[in-house]
Amino acid sequence: MRQIILATISPRRRQMFKLFGIPFKAVDSGYEEVVHKHLSVEQLVKYLALGKAKAAAKKYPKAIIIAADSVAYFKGKIIGKPKTRQEAIQNFKDFSGKHHEFITGTAVLDAKTGRLITNVTKSKIYFRKLEQKDILDYIKRGHPYDKAGGFSPQGIGFNLLEKMTGDFNNNLGLPLGFVYNALEKLNVKF
Repeated sequence: MRQIILATISPRRRQMFKLFGIPFKAVDSGYEEVVHKHLSVEQLVKYLALGKAKAAAKKYPKAIIIAADSVAYFKGKIIGKPKTRQEAIQNFKDFSGKHHEFITGTAVLDAKTGRLITNVTKSKIYFRKLEQKDILDYIKRGHPYDKAGGFSPQGIGFNLLEKMTGDFNNNLGLPLGFVYNALEKLNVKF
């Protein structure tokens, strides 16, 4: 079986990929993310995922590389990982009673042959009307600083939701159905 590299440092993506039961190695691709403002949000996440995959392929030239990049998209703006507590609080005040899109670009690259399969997956996260206590509890226990938009529906985050639409796994940052199908198309045996 070919080595499978998951080019991510995200603990949620690693945890999700373990669900496949496929041996893999998680690595930091070392890719320096640069936001190109001329790209649409869909083009941007695909571009960044591909950049991560290609960077990892340089280190693992015979492996199958899986890389992803996710953003929260709210009122026409990309909402990144909050850098401060105040920024995280403001995100949740903005999200309260509203919804945002969660958009993930995914690249599955056969580094040996150069064959590439990419995808953009969109889903929506609808928040209930949030009280200050809800926001502060999530920030204290939800670790918002390593997530696009500062939010994940796992654990305590589920309490903030009214509903979600689209691929649930996408809301966690890795659309597993797409990855599984891409691996099958690349004839990866598992």
